[in-house]
Amino acid sequence: MYILKRLGAMLLTIWIIATLTFMVMKFIPGDPFATDADVYPEDVLQNLRAAYNLDKPVPVQYFLYMKDLITLNLGTSIVSDTRTVNSIIGSGFVASATVGLLAMVVAIVFGVLLGIVAALNHNKAIDYVSMVIAIIGISIPNFILAPLLIKIFAVDLSLLPVASWGSWKHAILPALALSTTPLAIVARYTRSSMLDVLNQNYMKTADAKGLSTYRIVLQHGIRNAILPVITFIGPLFVSLITGTFVIEKIFAIPGIGRYFVDSIFNRDYPVIMGTTVFYSVILVVILFLIDLSYRFIDPRIKLTSKEG
Repeated sequence: MYILKRLGAMLLTIWIIATLTFMVMKFIPGDPFATDADVYPEDVLQNLRAAYNLDKPVPVQYFLYMKDLITLNLGTSIVSDTRTVNSIIGSGFVASATVGLLAMVVAIVFGVLLGIVAALNHNKAIDYVSMVIAIIGISIPNFILAPLLIKIFAVDLSLLPVASWGSWKHAILPALALSTTPLAIVARYTRSSMLDVLNQNYMKTADAKGLSTYRIVLQHGIRNAILPVITFIGPLFVSLITGTFVIEKIFAIPGIGRYFVDSIFNRDYPVIMGTTVFYSVILVVILFLIDLSYRFIDPRIKLTSKEG
């Protein structure tokens, strides 16, 4: 029953987001072809508006829009009328996901490790150094770090390629630039949660039994301390794999973020609405999977609507 309710909530959320996105596009003054009024004759503009259903009443446009969404047809780009929004998202998602997943792995692995080390050495030099690193990671924006990484690793040392896209090597620098802030946040979450777990009675009992610190942390500590981190990882995962337009612009990555920004400047309604809905679907699905993962990480959590 719980899973069915969550699935229903997912569909409702997606519908609300799609509806709001459609209405925002309708509230924007003018239309995508307003800038072409001096280029094309009026009959051509009317045909273009008809091709994208812009000549129909708003309720009819909304009905057709929702009908296309149900059939997974996101329409055709206005700027590039030879490409569908599905193909644009498909091609851009591969590049964005490659960089995002790599950044995600770096952030989680090193963030969790840094947080655990800091918690186990609470109020010691290692703890202070770890938190200073975390604060620096949060404080430095990725659009400032990105040029610095390019200067060091691409220009000075010539170790990694930049301003192009091809092999996995092209994803390293943008992934590093993207991972610093989430790495720092994951480290702080992990440290705080691990300190709380270390003070629990079952952890003190395991220590009194003579178990090694490694075994205590691995078998009892991480499993309970990771829950707050997982809550944060969901939205982070979506934001990283769907593209960060600043980093994609700096590193010339043909990802979703770049297409989304370009569509806003070009008033490309189908691309704007398509990418927004696509982002929303991924987000609600990931959050749903995270809810399910709680049950496997902590058996005390039940997937029911009642306590007990």
